[in-house]
Amino acid sequence: MARIELKLAHAYGPNPQQDSDYALLPLEMTFEDGGAYALLGPSGCGKTTMLNIMSGLLVPSQGRVLFDGRDVTRASPQERNIAQVFQFPVIYDTMTVAENLAFPLKNRKVAPERIQERVDQIAEMLEMSGQLDQRAANLSADAKQKISLGRGLVREDVAAVLFDEPLTVIDPHLKWQLRRKLKQIHHELKLTLIYVTHDQVEALTFADQVVVMTRGRAVQVGAPGDLFERPRHAFVGHFIGSPGMNFLPVQAQGGQLLVAGMRLAAPRALPEGALLLGVRPEYLGRAATGQDGALPCVVARVQDLGTHQMLTAAIDGHVLKARRPVGEALPAAGDTVWLQVLGEHSCFYQNEELLP
Repeated sequence: MARIELKLAHAYGPNPQQDSDYALLPLEMTFEDGGAYALLGPSGCGKTTMLNIMSGLLVPSQGRVLFDGRDVTRASPQERNIAQVFQFPVIYDTMTVAENLAFPLKNRKVAPERIQERVDQIAEMLEMSGQLDQRAANLSADAKQKISLGRGLVREDVAAVLFDEPLTVIDPHLKWQLRRKLKQIHHELKLTLIYVTHDQVEALTFADQVVVMTRGRAVQVGAPGDLFERPRHAFVGHFIGSPGMNFLPVQAQGGQLLVAGMRLAAPRALPEGALLLGVRPEYLGRAATGQDGALPCVVARVQDLGTHQMLTAAIDGHVLKARRPVGEALPAAGDTVWLQVLGEHSCFYQNEELLP
């Protein structure tokens, strides 16, 4: 395994002049030996570019890549000793499952008895022990992708295993099983795993540390709980959660907040001027009429989602969503409900960055 350090930027075109010219804006990031990481963000945010720079498939236009302090910026994937699993299965259809899993080890002239031991171990982890003698060509897309995962995991000497949205072709009902398996494999084998995805459920259930990216920038690195409770960038609040964080524009003036034409007492010292107030639907509680820190909102709809109710309301053209318990009596569409927007979980942002 290796400690991977990135100190770089990347642009696909020559002479980048502005932020939009970069696929990856200048960054410094460290992936610790033996960690489980996810690169999370929408399509085009730079996740795969970063992964390909780590693997050696792409040379950064600026900066360096270090493995355990050794500069590998221009080293090939083979020289870096990287295993990479791609979005679609990369296997040999004419080989059996066992032969596919053994292939990376045979190439490195591992002893036959150790190859057999390792193939059996990985096949058992992926629940493919009963399919080892089957030809890969006859298997489903799900099973083929499990072979791809196994080929990435079978080597013990790799610096890191990189996954580029590996569950795309997997049926939704099987995805949770493979996520659980990858988590189990990480705990058992102590491999350095870096996983690219646009699916927050995949990222938050797989990784110990999640790198949230947008527009070529890593805006926050943290544990899943930190991303949810204290998103350091407004994009993280919006992207993490289902639904994401509620946002209201506010004006801070002389210890008060002007929001939707109403004045509320500021909960703490805040810089004067335009700010953004963020509060999760989970923490947007109902309040008594005129209660401090609450706003009157007009109910748009109430949805019963089985495990909870979702109350959608509006104030001054801004939509707010509140997650409420099943069975709670809620007002009907068109009624006014007071919602508590200020509390211990409220976050304030200036220029999209969380105020300390």
